[in-house]
Amino acid sequence: MTQQQPGAPYRTATEPESGGPTGEPPIWAPRYGASFGQAVGRFFRKYATFSGRASRSEFWWAYLVVAGVSFILVAVAIAYRVATVEYRTYDLGGGQVYQATTPPGPVFWLLLTLPALWWLATIVPTLALGWRRLHDANLPGALYLIAVFVGIVGIVFGLLPSNPEGARHDRPEAGR
Repeated sequence: MTQQQPGAPYRTATEPESGGPTGEPPIWAPRYGASFGQAVGRFFRKYATFSGRASRSEFWWAYLVVAGVSFILVAVAIAYRVATVEYRTYDLGGGQVYQATTPPGPVFWLLLTLPALWWLATIVPTLALGWRRLHDANLPGALYLIAVFVGIVGIVFGLLPSNPEGARHDRPEAGR
């Protein structure tokens, strides 16, 4: 295998996949056509790596996992609350009746902290992944901060096509 020149593209989306003995591109290079497992593995291996690029498949599979786990954790907390809610009726006299729910118990609050912990665990790699995705489209990664405030922008950024000129963001000397 020939030595990769810094700043030269590892490969474009149209070139065949090549890499080391396993055929896997180096960790600093984007993984075009990544499978679900490959994308999720790279998402966590590149936890806080803001340099380099990420392919659309890497971005969307990881996005699916982060959003899916978040949805499931919130749904479990809500389902628990709905299943355990109790209504109490209080007669205030004079024909006035007041109905109130019991306050949620500690299990509900524990279940509610799980989505918050998941968010804390994935906010940095999610930002890094979006940053790298913009690099693959040859845009400055800092633009991804807009997606923090305007969520739909993150989806639009994820749809951008790869641009071979984005290879200028690669840092082969920093990774394997």
